[in-house]
Amino acid sequence: MNILEKFALAANDINIPTTSGTQLFGNILNLFYFVAGIVAVIVIIVAGFTMTVSGNNPTTVAKSRNAVLYAAIGLVVILSAFSITHFVAGKF
Repeated sequence: MNILEKFALAANDINIPTTSGTQLFGNILNLFYFVAGIVAVIVIIVAGFTMTVSGNNPTTVAKSRNAVLYAAIGLVVILSAFSITHFVAGKF
């Protein structure tokens, strides 16, 4: 045993987590889905508030309604992508 092997520590000895490439990719996707979902919910809340306080201004109401619609469609797309990727990842 040489001097370098004597002082070398394995990753398990010092509790460094090790992940594979697929685990890292899955974690990145889950983070993306989480952030996108949070952004969509925040957009829905802000657009709903804007719609409530807009009064009788039809352009503001229309913009807010479109923002809610697009954010809801975005949530459906995010949930679909989440379901598809977890289904495919579970099969392979």
